[in-house]
Amino acid sequence: MHRWLIGGCGDMRPPRRRIQEPQVQEEPRPRRRTSSPPKLRKTSSEPIMLSVPKDLAEFRAMSVYGNLKLFTYDQLRRATGDFSPTQIIGEGGFGVVYKGVVGAVVVAVKRLNPEGIQGDREWLTEVSCLGQYSHPNLVELIGYCCDDDHRLLVYEFMAKGSLENHLFRRACTLSWTTRVKIALDVARGLAYLHGAARPIIYRDFKTSNILLDADFGAKLSDFGLAKEGPVGGKTHVSTRVMGTYGYAAPEYMATGHLTAMSDVYGFGVVLLEMLVGRRALEPSRAGRAGNLVDWARPILIRAKKLEKIVDARMAQQGPYSPRALERVARLAYDCLSQNPKVRPDMSRVVLVLEAALAIPAEEVDDGDVRGEGGRGSGDASPTPAR
Repeated sequence: MHRWLIGGCGDMRPPRRRIQEPQVQEEPRPRRRTSSPPKLRKTSSEPIMLSVPKDLAEFRAMSVYGNLKLFTYDQLRRATGDFSPTQIIGEGGFGVVYKGVVGAVVVAVKRLNPEGIQGDREWLTEVSCLGQYSHPNLVELIGYCCDDDHRLLVYEFMAKGSLENHLFRRACTLSWTTRVKIALDVARGLAYLHGAARPIIYRDFKTSNILLDADFGAKLSDFGLAKEGPVGGKTHVSTRVMGTYGYAAPEYMATGHLTAMSDVYGFGVVLLEMLVGRRALEPSRAGRAGNLVDWARPILIRAKKLEKIVDARMAQQGPYSPRALERVARLAYDCLSQNPKVRPDMSRVVLVLEAALAIPAEEVDDGDVRGEGGRGSGDASPTPAR
């Protein structure tokens, strides 16, 4: 599923060759000292403020702080075996990701395609965001290269690849517990971004941007569309609509008004995908069934019907509690509310997922734990939010 630029309400256009962040309604950038070059800083106890250089010339004038390393193009060419096709571990509209070795460390090297959908502005946003902020559930940016026309980023290597590659394969082996833990990990990452003095809105939450380490620990990657959220009493940031079909919040697509609740909606879509085992959009399915949210959301608060749509492959990996399932399904339902004011914030999402993980597996009837033959023992769902 590809990232798109949406021109306006109801106007779905094909992606342009290169998408640039709009220059209107930008918040003023903080003044920098003239006595020394500006720095990309790791987060400290100071309030978080995303500072993105206006262009490459300004970026090249910056000095690097902390663990962010400047690589030459030749270094990364050698690290990836001259960008050998055998080293490719991922690709998309932005370009190609290679597995490489720097010193004795295995890394992932993302090479920007000059003709791709991610332009210099998105590249600068990503290197600035991950260069300034550090959290266990954000993928670590090790360094970058901007020699001549080359744009590359060097990340920690995530051995299990993307959630997308696991969830939508025919022989998916992700258990209930693993799925909820993945959801909890990325919820913590979003809560960290949203909890800044000036919130950072991720804006492109989807399964392909969730990477898994060797133990299936999950981290957010690809910050090219990240945006500073509203402050000072403002309710939203107005911006050109960018993101991925099926994951963007309806009010954002209709108005261009961006808030942290936009990310909550995208989280709800991914949580629903993990519960059902289907993609957000499946054009091959007829009618309403082709849109997972439209088809499945009303069922999430109906326990008996819920049992019929959850991914049957989860039960093959071990038992889980029907009560925990109902609780997580209700969370997805709330995150997907058409009314952004009704959606829970990400700190609340974290608490609900932690509580769901703490519920032990409960056997029902003949020992079937998913509850295909009967309803779970959870409390009745409260009156649904609209």
